[in-house]
Amino acid sequence: MTEQEQLAELLAFFKSLADENRLKIIGLLAQQPTSVEKLAELLGLSVSTTSHHLASLAKAGLVSARAEGHYYIYSLQTETLKSMSRHLLQDENLPKLSEGLGEDAFDRKVISNFVDEEGRITAFPAQEKKHVVLLKYVLKAFEKGVRYPEKQVNEILSRYNEDTALLRRGLVEYKFMSREGGGGEYWVN
Repeated sequence: MTEQEQLAELLAFFKSLADENRLKIIGLLAQQPTSVEKLAELLGLSVSTTSHHLASLAKAGLVSARAEGHYYIYSLQTETLKSMSRHLLQDENLPKLSEGLGEDAFDRKVISNFVDEEGRITAFPAQEKKHVVLLKYVLKAFEKGVRYPEKQVNEILSRYNEDTALLRRGLVEYKFMSREGGGGEYWVN
């Protein structure tokens, strides 16, 4: 699972619990499996609102339902709750929660708008400031102090977009990288 997927899973987990009524449902279901109608009555909510909360909790894998006559009986999935807590909050995963803080909100927004889940640039913005953000994003693939032949630069850039010439030219023009003339070696400034 990628770090981005882990963060998405963590956010979904906490969002499902980030509601007072959902926490109360967890508490009630921890005592005994219960129908949506009984939960609604205990919470003072409508059946449809209670069903909505249960759907959120079920999506996160925290509750399950079984048919019993004309009713669905909901149960707390305590193992899922424990397992998600253990997995998502491991000591080595906690520092990852602060990743991306070096980037400002503008950079994160540009990257989210122009980069897909696989890390590929889907389009190049017309605005120069946004284009520079994408160049900095691509620059992270290169190590400082390493000299790269043009062929290797193109291979690395092709992971981000097929227009390697545009990326390569931008990296040099904005002085993020330097190169020896005529297709020689490239390096990070």
